[in-house]
Amino acid sequence: MTLRLSHYQFTYTPHYKPNQLICGNGQTAIITGWTVKQSIAKKLNPQDYAVIGNLYSSTRGISPLIRNLLANPHVRFLVILNATKEDKNAGSCQCLLDFLQQGFTQGKSDTGRDIWVINSDIRGYIDIEIDANSLDILRKSLEYKIANSIKEAVNHVNEFSKQKNKKSWGESLIFPIIETTSTVLPGPRYGHRIEGNTIAETWVKILHRIKTTGTIRPTQYGQWQELIDLTAIVTDEPLKFHFPSPNYLPITRNFINDYMGQILDDAPQKEGVKYTYGQRLRSWFGKDQIKQAIEKLINDKNSSRVVMSLWDVKDYENNDSPPCLNHIWVRIVDNEMSLTATFRSNDMFAAWPANAMGLRALQQHILEEVNKNSNHNFQLGPLIIISQSAHIYSDCWEHADKVIETEYTKICQQKTYHDPSGSFLISIQDNQIIVEQITPGSGEVVNCYSGKTARQVYQKIADNCPSIQIKHAMYLGSELQKAEVCLTKNLSSYQQDKPLMF
Repeated sequence: MTLRLSHYQFTYTPHYKPNQLICGNGQTAIITGWTVKQSIAKKLNPQDYAVIGNLYSSTRGISPLIRNLLANPHVRFLVILNATKEDKNAGSCQCLLDFLQQGFTQGKSDTGRDIWVINSDIRGYIDIEIDANSLDILRKSLEYKIANSIKEAVNHVNEFSKQKNKKSWGESLIFPIIETTSTVLPGPRYGHRIEGNTIAETWVKILHRIKTTGTIRPTQYGQWQELIDLTAIVTDEPLKFHFPSPNYLPITRNFINDYMGQILDDAPQKEGVKYTYGQRLRSWFGKDQIKQAIEKLINDKNSSRVVMSLWDVKDYENNDSPPCLNHIWVRIVDNEMSLTATFRSNDMFAAWPANAMGLRALQQHILEEVNKNSNHNFQLGPLIIISQSAHIYSDCWEHADKVIETEYTKICQQKTYHDPSGSFLISIQDNQIIVEQITPGSGEVVNCYSGKTARQVYQKIADNCPSIQIKHAMYLGSELQKAEVCLTKNLSSYQQDKPLMF
């Protein structure tokens, strides 16, 4: 390519999310949507563009984009690449276009904060701290074009670069940012277990756990709050998925209908598109791993070798975004088919609900195919997702707090008496506290604990039943203390679940 040395060399200075941008010396900003930004950069000279960056979200991504444009008034051209299925699904590029064409009005964000709302059918936000007059000047100062392919985007950039150097539309403008803070309580650093009936319920519990005890760490993408090795277990997600009403999830049913194909279906290699999970499972390694899993379970229902891998050793080299989902394991236990998936890195606010529903769809597909092509009649078991880095990005903390505030208490108020550790019957006999441990369901007595004090008994139970549910353990502690009071005060006979009679 020939360098246009006659052009003035501009300097683009990114004030927001600099590690996520490719900066050049021209006057055209290229918004690549979900297309890999390097796939366009390699076809251009740095003198042809000011900056190249992705735009994944209309609620989280447009505001920092606009802040950077306001800080770099030499940018006079915009090329918006709206090319992939993911772009159409997310709507972020279309929302940016609507901002340029239709403007914005003052409104409220999903969390109730004052915000500029883009005049669009797609929900999009701009920080209220940015002056409205500056936003209008920016809209009027940018010449823009839409592209439906990488080739078309490159052509638009080349057309803009042929124009003579245009004068900056004004002075660099930088507006204050309201920082979101997070309070962290002490908790274990590694290994967390969360269980829920549905994906939505489990997700709320995950948000609460991360926002309560997660460690705040800097990353190349900004701050996040993180737990290490979080295991989430979804026990009863319905076949057609549960969407709460009103829907507090960051996804819609229409989004999931499209997303499921990214896990279940193969996809051809396409320039600018990294991969899909379906592509990794169906053809990436030259074998259809989903088909292999189905055939293995048909022939050997007790196999522990039904493994699907998405990590390629080549991902260590020349890949700025290797797959987050690395490993899937399917197992039949007591006629139930469970699926366990491992993510090396998991955005628990924006991505986890879609990840979970996509994996549940894969689990259902494997179950249906196995039952249809064999004499088996397996039932759908739990979905288990291990997130090795389970994190929430700082620009989602406010949204996560709002979900926790409105939904977590309601979920905790749902009464459940099921504990895999069983039940415990407490009585006083022969001047001792006696506790019988009973299996769930059948009611068989499997252990008996005794002692003179509540402490003696609960220590034995805790040693033998380390996985007992927290609320159940606290309930036992209070009941054992009541039994000890009856024993030491020579009160009338102890009755479990009933108040003391003095």
